[in-house]
Amino acid sequence: MARGLVIKATAGADAPERCNQAFTVAAAAVASGVPVSLWLTGEATWFGLPGRAGEFELPHATPLADLLAVVLSGGRVTVCTQCAARRGIGVDDVIEGVRIAGAPTFVEEAVAEGAQALVY
Repeated sequence: MARGLVIKATAGADAPERCNQAFTVAAAAVASGVPVSLWLTGEATWFGLPGRAGEFELPHATPLADLLAVVLSGGRVTVCTQCAARRGIGVDDVIEGVRIAGAPTFVEEAVAEGAQALVY
């Protein structure tokens, strides 16, 4: 089994290149058969809501909605509990297939044998 990636996106439209890089790496890994867990934190939290990834624009980049769809098709997407709460986001608000979980779950995934954590 391939080494898994736990990717944390900490930026959204406030730092578009960094945000897009996290999604691009996550989607490329999923397409390559690598187990992926993408965490949406900070301003990236908004991309766990329906339609929000479609609003993101970055010239010469694959649309964020397409990248998110790839990750959802073969990986796991998680919105940070505290980040969601600060933004008034609940479990009924997120895209189907996206979960809300906190730091203990992130730590569990990041320290799992064979895992590699990346933070953008």
